[in-house]
Amino acid sequence: MSSWYVAVGQRKEGPLDEASVMEGLAAGRWPKTALAWKEGLPEWAPVSEIAAFKGALAMAGPSMPQIPRAGGRSHEIDFKICGEEMQFVEIELDPGETVIAEAGAMMYQDATIEMDTKMGDGSEADQGLLGKALSAGKRLVTGESLFMTHFTATAQGKSHVAFASPYPGKIIPLDLAGLGGEILCQKDSFLCAAKGTEVGIAFSKRFGAGLFGGEGFILQRLRGDGFGFVHAGGTIVERDLEPGQTLKLDTGCIVAMQPSVDHDIQMVKGVKSLFFGGEGLFLATLTGPGRVWLQSLPFSRLAGRIASAAGPGASKGEGNVLGGFGLGSLIGEE
Repeated sequence: MSSWYVAVGQRKEGPLDEASVMEGLAAGRWPKTALAWKEGLPEWAPVSEIAAFKGALAMAGPSMPQIPRAGGRSHEIDFKICGEEMQFVEIELDPGETVIAEAGAMMYQDATIEMDTKMGDGSEADQGLLGKALSAGKRLVTGESLFMTHFTATAQGKSHVAFASPYPGKIIPLDLAGLGGEILCQKDSFLCAAKGTEVGIAFSKRFGAGLFGGEGFILQRLRGDGFGFVHAGGTIVERDLEPGQTLKLDTGCIVAMQPSVDHDIQMVKGVKSLFFGGEGLFLATLTGPGRVWLQSLPFSRLAGRIASAAGPGASKGEGNVLGGFGLGSLIGEE
């Protein structure tokens, strides 16, 4: 049986067997506008017109409109994600290709990689000094550094550079071209992306979401047609929400979402739940259509537990039956 090739924009994937293509289409990995070809076909054709894939497309989530990115096409990069709980992503660059990253995210690089710290993400070639300053200034609003590091391959062959997560969790590869060209994510989750990806900001549309949502009014916006990478704590859950379908969750568990997802905050109902539920006063509500990525261990929760355990007298009573309320704590002994 001939192998299939799938193309989105200028990026091609393959060879793939028919089952892999159907699985990818059903999961929304490729949009309905993707092209496919295999040996024996006269030319590339949209997957929506190929009889073998129509069933998979019917199972796919809502199709997102393609949002063109200003400034040209992103660099095409290859990658592999290594590790389980403390992951890192290794990027393979062809000559002249560049990947951008947050300062301090780099783990290792080949000697043939040229590292340069620049103002802005470089998504537009002719921004000028004022344009670069404005673009970089948006990052200050999200609490990020004014500068980003650009890693460019200078060798004749392939070069490699790797970026690591700052705390236990997972790295999520986001194919922006197949996700509608735009993703909103929590402001400290961005790790790295192909050059040409615009790293900007977005404001919460709802006052309540911004005031009580745990992430503030400001989210990061990734726009482009290449790969971007975000990191999150614990285990990652990916959900496709149908139109009108609502998901309630802890406000800190949101990692990323498509801009079509409506994000709001609701107060917990019931006096007992409010005071004794342990989940806080508010829950986030996400309403489809669109895809969302959730994390099981928000960094704020992890930091809170560490701070609590490291507080005054935290080590007292360890190992006894009463835990932190050992006999010494009851009678005031040091």
